[in-house]
Amino acid sequence: MWFEKKDNYVIFYIKAQPNSSQNKIAGIYGDSLKINIKAPAVEGAANKELIKFLSKTFKIAKSEIEFISGKTSKRKAVKLPLNEKVEELIVSLK
Repeated sequence: MWFEKKDNYVIFYIKAQPNSSQNKIAGIYGDSLKINIKAPAVEGAANKELIKFLSKTFKIAKSEIEFISGKTSKRKAVKLPLNEKVEELIVSLK
């Protein structure tokens, strides 16, 4: 499963694809949510861009988005507060 819902937050298991032409949610890839990121995977640039993209997409403060695991891996676990926009994504991709 590509997400885990808890009380007031959700953990997304993300497959990051750096060096893409644009930032976008590409869909479900196995047991992960595939997200294309423009930034290269150099010195944390892709992670910063991923946080910025998630913040903008789901209208969440960057400080509320947290890496649980996989900071140096392509597969990451990211914790976000559960809100309406996050719910919409989960429902649309089920």
